[in-house]
Amino acid sequence: MQVSVENTSALERRMTIGVPAERIETEVNKRLQQTARKAKIPGFRPGKVPMSVIRQRYEDGARQDALGDLIQATFYEAVVEQKLNPAGAPSVEPKTFEKGKDLEYIATFEVFPEFTVAGFDSISVERLSADVADSDLDNMLEILRKQNVSFEVADRAAQNEDQLNIDFVGKIDGEAFAGGSATGTQLVLGSGRMIPGFEDGLVGAKAGEERVLSLTFPEDYQNLELAGKTAEFTVTVNTVSAPTLPELNETFFKQFGIKETNIEGFRTEVRKNMERELRQAIKSKVKNQVMDGLLAANPIEVPKALLENEVNRLRVQAVQQFGGNIKPDQLPAELFEEQAKRRVELGLIVAEVVKQFDLKPDDTRVRELIQEMASAYQEPEQVVAWYYKNEQQMNEVRSVVLEEQVVDTVLQKASVTDKAVSYEEAVKPVEAPQAD
Repeated sequence: MQVSVENTSALERRMTIGVPAERIETEVNKRLQQTARKAKIPGFRPGKVPMSVIRQRYEDGARQDALGDLIQATFYEAVVEQKLNPAGAPSVEPKTFEKGKDLEYIATFEVFPEFTVAGFDSISVERLSADVADSDLDNMLEILRKQNVSFEVADRAAQNEDQLNIDFVGKIDGEAFAGGSATGTQLVLGSGRMIPGFEDGLVGAKAGEERVLSLTFPEDYQNLELAGKTAEFTVTVNTVSAPTLPELNETFFKQFGIKETNIEGFRTEVRKNMERELRQAIKSKVKNQVMDGLLAANPIEVPKALLENEVNRLRVQAVQQFGGNIKPDQLPAELFEEQAKRRVELGLIVAEVVKQFDLKPDDTRVRELIQEMASAYQEPEQVVAWYYKNEQQMNEVRSVVLEEQVVDTVLQKASVTDKAVSYEEAVKPVEAPQAD
C-alpha cells in the first residue's frame, strides 16, 4: 500500500492511497467463495455451482463490496501509519477504479489540532467567599412564602402585588394586532410580565373599571414587527385580588418535602440548601473565569467537522427544550455557531490539559460529589447507591470531577485574588456581555 499526504490547510489533509490489484482480487475471490457455498442456482446442488457461473452472476457486486471495505480498511491503516488523528469522516474520491488495476483514491479530512496548553500564569481569577447570614435566610423564607402566595378578591383599588383578572384589546393605528388581545387573563401587578407601563397603568383601578393605555413597545422587543411601535390598549378590570402570604407552619413545610414540623428545623433545612447553592455558585464562577482564561491564552483552530457536530447537537437540544413542530435542521446554523465554537475549543483545551498533566478522576472527589448531590434528596443513601449502579451516570460524574481537577490545576498557576462578598452577590448570575 502506497500513501502520500498533502497539507492543504492547517488542519485539512489530502491523502492519496494506492491499493495493489492483488489485494483487491484476493478480497473479491474471498467473497465469491463465500457466495458459492450458499448460492442457490437452478440445475446445481448447493455448494456445487461452478466458480465460472458464480463469477458471472455475482462478481460485480462482490467487487463493489470489496472496494468499499478496502477503502475503509486502508484509510484507517494509512492514518495509523502516518500518525494522523482524523477529526471526522473523510471525503473519498477514487482516482483509478478499473478491474485488474491498482486502486488509487484520495481521502480528504481534517485532523485534530496539535498544541500545548500554555499561558496559565496570564490567567486572573477572582474567587468569592461568602456565608449565609441570618438575614439571608430570612429573605429566602420570604421569597418562598411569596412563591406560594394565594389571592382573595378584595373590594378596593388595585395595588402593586395584587392579582387582576382583566380583558384587553390592543390596537396599532386603530387596527387590532395578533397577540394583542386576551380575555380573563390573570396578571400580578409589578411582575414585569407585560410591556413597560401596562402594569403601572392599572395601579389604582377597581373591579368593573375600564382604562385606556397608550404604550410603546421596546425597541428590542422579541416580536420585531411590534418593536418600537405605539399601541393603544383598552383594559377592563374584572376583579382585584389581594395577596395573602402563607403561614410558616407544618402545612407550608410539607410543600417542600421536608419532614421537620417546626420553624427551627425548617430554617436548618433551608440554610443547608442555600449553602449548597452558594458553594455551587462560587465554584461555577471560578470555573467560568478559568475557562475564559484558557480560551484567551490558547487560540486554536477548530475542525469544521467537530463544529458542525456541535451545532447539530445544540439544534436538537433547542428543539427538545422549546418543542414545536420544527425539525433541528430547520434552525439556522448561525444561531449556534458561536456557542458551538466555544464548546468545541474548550473541549479540546481541557482534554489537552488532562493529557499534559496526566489527570485521572479522583475516586474520593467522585464520591464526595455524589454525596453532595444526594444530600438534596430525602433518602440520600438510596441516591448514592443508584449512582454506583449506573455506569453511565458514574461516567458523567467522573467527567465533572475531572473538569474540576483541570480548574484546580490551572488555579495553582494562575493569579488568584480572594474577595469576601455577601450571599446575594455570590449567588447572583453573571450578566452576559452586551452586544455592541
